[in-house]
Amino acid sequence: MTADPRALAELLEESQDLQADALRPTHEALDELVETAHAEREDDAAGNQAFHETHTRALSSSLSGAALLGAAGGAVLVGALASAAAASSSSDVQILQTAASIENLAVSTYKTALTLPYIGGSSANPVVTKFAQVTMGQHLQHADAFNAAVRSLGGKSQTKPDPAFVPVVKKAVAGLGSATPAQGALGVVALALELENIAAETYVKDTALATRQTNKELLASIMGIEAQHVATLLAVQALLMAGAPQLISLAPGTAAMLPAAAGSVGFPNAFYKTNSAAPAGQGAVK
Repeated sequence: MTADPRALAELLEESQDLQADALRPTHEALDELVETAHAEREDDAAGNQAFHETHTRALSSSLSGAALLGAAGGAVLVGALASAAAASSSSDVQILQTAASIENLAVSTYKTALTLPYIGGSSANPVVTKFAQVTMGQHLQHADAFNAAVRSLGGKSQTKPDPAFVPVVKKAVAGLGSATPAQGALGVVALALELENIAAETYVKDTALATRQTNKELLASIMGIEAQHVATLLAVQALLMAGAPQLISLAPGTAAMLPAAAGSVGFPNAFYKTNSAAPAGQGAVK
């Protein structure tokens, strides 16, 4: 399977431009968030209580709809949220630590995927390989940005992945060992899509729940990048499920062979759902 090198280079350049554009306001929001949090620390006690009560209610209403989590995963979520109040003295720090934990998990997952022959090997689709490589790098930048703000607030960097989702990822990766290349590619895309969607939904929910404008700007800027990843993966997944991996290509003329649904499959919802959003204290440093 081949791809047009020039078209691929242009696509990657555009992706990195979008990443740079999105991170610019993200860093501005992070800086402002740090300043605001320092100025308001004496209000943290009351703010933390309201923060945890809000997220407890949000968890209770959405846990049953989380596609990725079974009963055991739900129990981990509840336990993580229950102990989150002691994890940090600042709800802002907890939000950022959890965001970093989600990004860490994404980095780890893409890194593992790239060791698989049908994702990162010589026989893999070059567009899928490059997408995985570039996306992994973007998630790493997101984690670095979140942790920089955590340290500025006096908190500890979150270098570990989100604890509630780690067992699910391990189970999914273990199941890929005996898969055929076609099955394996679909499995990896499905897993990556689930994680990207969790990230996007988490940032959507926390954008709405955040009381500070700086929080809203930060979460919304990163959420847009995750939504872009979701749209790309949905298109790739659709082509794989249709048995047309050859259309995952940037070669001249490929666009004319795509089905009509290719223009809309990446955007199934007018508004993002938040059923799979992680509670904001779930990935806080314990």
